[in-house]
Amino acid sequence: MTEAPHPRILIVDDSRMVRASIIKHLKGHYEIREEGDGEAAWQTLVLDHDIQAVISDLSMPVMDGFDLLARIRDSKVSRLRQLPVIMISGEEDEESRDKALALGANDFITKGIGTAELLARVDSLVRLGQAEQALHSHQDQQLRHPHSGLFTRAYLEAQAEQALSLAGRQQAPASVLVLGFDSLERYTAQYGGALVDKLQERFAKLLAGNIRKEDSLGHYSDTTFAIVSPGTPGAASEAFANRLRHAVETSNIAVHGQRLPLTISIGIASFPLDGAPSATSLLAMAEARRAAAAAAGGNRAVAPAPAVEPAAVRGGAAVSVDQALAMLAAGQDEELRPQAAALAKALMPLLSFLNYELQYGPSADVPESKFQASGEPQGNRNPGGDAP
Repeated sequence: MTEAPHPRILIVDDSRMVRASIIKHLKGHYEIREEGDGEAAWQTLVLDHDIQAVISDLSMPVMDGFDLLARIRDSKVSRLRQLPVIMISGEEDEESRDKALALGANDFITKGIGTAELLARVDSLVRLGQAEQALHSHQDQQLRHPHSGLFTRAYLEAQAEQALSLAGRQQAPASVLVLGFDSLERYTAQYGGALVDKLQERFAKLLAGNIRKEDSLGHYSDTTFAIVSPGTPGAASEAFANRLRHAVETSNIAVHGQRLPLTISIGIASFPLDGAPSATSLLAMAEARRAAAAAAGGNRAVAPAPAVEPAAVRGGAAVSVDQALAMLAAGQDEELRPQAAALAKALMPLLSFLNYELQYGPSADVPESKFQASGEPQGNRNPGGDAP
């Protein structure tokens, strides 16, 4: 029976004799890596993912132990940030001890410590680190789909709840989209589950590459995806959905030499247009619209109806840019016409700014090709913007 490998420890000290002394204590119990200064130690930690604890001297050239400890605790990589760190000094120094502990050291020992005590302390911290890693791994599994690595439905519902809460406080919009391939059952029966899994994986990558950092992408079910998009109005999400739908429809994916006629259906729900009382109901509304789109033949996006009544527009009531976009999407050009002057006045500062930034001269005639993409959606990666 093969024995489990020993945990790997990094020892950092500018004295070879000190490193050799510590290695003598730990030999046979741990696999050892050693470095002579903090900078070299940091590079080793970044590259070697198997290191489970660090024993570092305080006084070293290039980067001392305090700076190394601070860099570890400030790392954006959880593996590094959670590493157990033991600081070691040549003498008992309360000030150095307090500083090291304040920076996040797990233990502080003096050089010359006995073998039994050093082994006990290191063993305790390594076991603690392993337990914390297992806990974080378990928590991450609760948030991530086991196969795709995308967020789970439970996590998306929590994100949508947060987006709704923020939208309510700031009187801002928020949207959710639920989307999936049409005719998945037929493709599974005809080509097998492995092909469908690859299609889903490719589609997930496409979605992930075209959303903002503040958006959340995950599974609504095993065959559908959902996007939570805080701060995005319904009309803008619908525009994004249709560009995405067109990109999938025109994609060139072949199976056995035959082009696969892929299409998707998308349901969109938006706050405050839909007035959903909870994130769960908002997502359910988007899923119901996706199902309706698929049942109607697929390859379409179904969004909430515009919030503005045509009669109100004719009466001269002010129309927001979001409402104007929604009316245009609904084909209500004539109803919107009386508001053209007011909308142009409101948008003029933005148009002037874009004209200057894009450097297209006084006419502001931006070539359409500047905003067109070929193949897959790309651009500002925003479900509410001009992504594809």
